[in-house]
Amino acid sequence: MTSSLDGIGLADASRAETPPGWSVNPSLWSQRLPIVALALVGGAAATWLALFQQGFVDTIWEPFFGDGTRRIVIESEFSRFFENWPIRDAGIGALGYLADAVTGVIGGTRRWKTMPWIVIIFGIFVGPFGAMSVMLTIFQPVLYNAFCTLCLVSGVISLAMIGPAVDEVLASLQHLKREHRSGRSVWAAFWGINR
Repeated sequence: MTSSLDGIGLADASRAETPPGWSVNPSLWSQRLPIVALALVGGAAATWLALFQQGFVDTIWEPFFGDGTRRIVIESEFSRFFENWPIRDAGIGALGYLADAVTGVIGGTRRWKTMPWIVIIFGIFVGPFGAMSVMLTIFQPVLYNAFCTLCLVSGVISLAMIGPAVDEVLASLQHLKREHRSGRSVWAAFWGINR
């Protein structure tokens, strides 16, 4: 079966979108949608924690660690640091997951090449911010001698999102490096101009 894309087969069209040296295109929907789905689940958990933290809900789901969630989300020094902020730390986490989901769905399957700027923003949201979520999860038993189920879920989700997102960022950075070596404008390639 052939596609209307220059008369080449679908398999050939798929290979044409794969970055040089890669066996799989990291911008394929099959690679990105699982990250987006995880971001939505993480966002739901963080939103519930934010509602609890802000006092909009009185109870929180905590099947394993007793009052651990309350101790971490309400009473910890880290949480109290954000008390006077318009959005507390769990709300910032929920916004971060929303940013992961939105930047994950922007662009097509060639965005590693046509939109490196959005891929790099996506990588920043998922990578460093995800690593911070994992670190906060590790700090729970060390600093507060407590655990929070939804916080652990959030940390595991963040960890699972990092690897696939880094693949796409790496493909974009390699593309920019190839453009530079070819004497073309990295700035234009970064913004996807003339692609």
